[in-house]
Amino acid sequence: MSTEPATPETPSAPSPTSTDAPAASKGPEDHLVTTVHTLELPDGPLDYTATAGTVVLREEPEGEKYGRGAAYAELFSVSYVKQGADPAERPVMFAFNGGPGASTVWLHLGLLGPRRVISGDAGAPAAPPHRLVDNHETILRDADLVVVDAMTTGYSRPAPGQKPDRHHGLIADRDLIASFIIDWLTRHQRWTSPIHLAGESYGTTRASAVAARLMDRYYVAVAGVVLISPVLDFGSIDFSAGNDRPYIHYLPTYAAIAHAHGKHEERMLQDVVDEAEAFAEQEYPALLAAGRRLGISQRQEAAARIGALIGVDPDWVERADLRVEHMAFLAELLRDQGLITGRIDGRFTAPMGAGNAAQMETDPSIDQLAPSYTATINQYLRTELEFTTDVVYEIMSGRVHPWSYKEFQNRSVEVASDLSRLLRTSPHTRVLVGHGYHDAATPFHASEHVLAQLAIPQEDYAERIRVEYYEAGHMMYCHEPSRLAQSQHLREFVTGTDGGADGSATDESTTDGGDTQG
Repeated sequence: MSTEPATPETPSAPSPTSTDAPAASKGPEDHLVTTVHTLELPDGPLDYTATAGTVVLREEPEGEKYGRGAAYAELFSVSYVKQGADPAERPVMFAFNGGPGASTVWLHLGLLGPRRVISGDAGAPAAPPHRLVDNHETILRDADLVVVDAMTTGYSRPAPGQKPDRHHGLIADRDLIASFIIDWLTRHQRWTSPIHLAGESYGTTRASAVAARLMDRYYVAVAGVVLISPVLDFGSIDFSAGNDRPYIHYLPTYAAIAHAHGKHEERMLQDVVDEAEAFAEQEYPALLAAGRRLGISQRQEAAARIGALIGVDPDWVERADLRVEHMAFLAELLRDQGLITGRIDGRFTAPMGAGNAAQMETDPSIDQLAPSYTATINQYLRTELEFTTDVVYEIMSGRVHPWSYKEFQNRSVEVASDLSRLLRTSPHTRVLVGHGYHDAATPFHASEHVLAQLAIPQEDYAERIRVEYYEAGHMMYCHEPSRLAQSQHLREFVTGTDGGADGSATDESTTDGGDTQG
């Protein structure tokens, strides 16, 4: 891939917002650097600009005031724009990760961008020196790409004199990202471009809320919403007293992880998942609801069934009252081998620190993947994209906590209602969902259940929501066959070739193991 600094005449490079105010009163200013690149693809070169840096977002003046409002945030993003394309018709995808507290380095360098990290995979994480390679499957082939970091992640920070915790909450974060998108469309004169939002993990919570906000507040109807490892209703995964939903929804994921570690010898993954889902949907809820009304033999039989499905000792399941919490499961599954299992991706393992620990002490999947992303994003931004700053790039920041859900007091935190409302009010919006079978952070069965309960017509559920499955975890793109499959699914979704412009879904998805599920 070749790269050179952009000239002032480059049409794709956005210009900082002009102002007639005296220099002393300007306050914070945009800090943007544009470079020109060529990605050599099998079917020919792709020329594009990359604009990296922070833009200043300002308050809307109130009352009879006009002019520039007070600066409140400096958000960091990288915008990739193909040269020579018609900007009025070319799609643009805005992407972000979740956490809360995660930068967008994961989607940026793992799946979507024109350069990608060699991170390795379960059992073979990449060793230093870490490196980037050209991403021949980048979404930039079919859509311009904007990766943006939420407040206090990446290089995004509050404007001088402002406090970051103002934006550390579901609604405030939603409004911040929506404002950024409106600002970007205006600066780049892209109001007629088909708009797609792509989020991962909490980023799917954000994507659903932001898409609804764009429609509700600005009448901007997005063409597509991509939900990777989604969580749309936190009550479906919150292990709290009196809430049996997570125990039910996690069980198929436990079974898939057990399969990955040889607990279901000579069985196909899909067979195991199908059996676990059938049990979770039919027998398991009744067993949990029965509680102390179960006889001793019934309880033992249930524990034996669960233990066989998820690969653990039935006595341990019985002592857990048939309710297996995910952090406890990840510590228990391979305890006899002295290993803990990954939460983000259950295919990963690491040595156990304490042999009798009740829960896993750390997440080996994050521990083994994050260093390659950390090294390469810092090198990439400073060298290839020529953006420099003294601010620390926050890959994963705990400084966003406590995260505010104050608008959801006494009820479950959920954005399924936002997504439902969006699909009812915007008839051309479609949804692509990606699940990893081995994801113990946002289990696929919980997402399936929430999606099935969306308050939309049956025909919209069938025709406008496409669901794909991958034999990996939360960040399924670290698994090369899944990355290739997911990239193809994204391409079909953005170009409308996944069943036609009406948005009808394909019949099935296929991963490297040959297993399929529609």
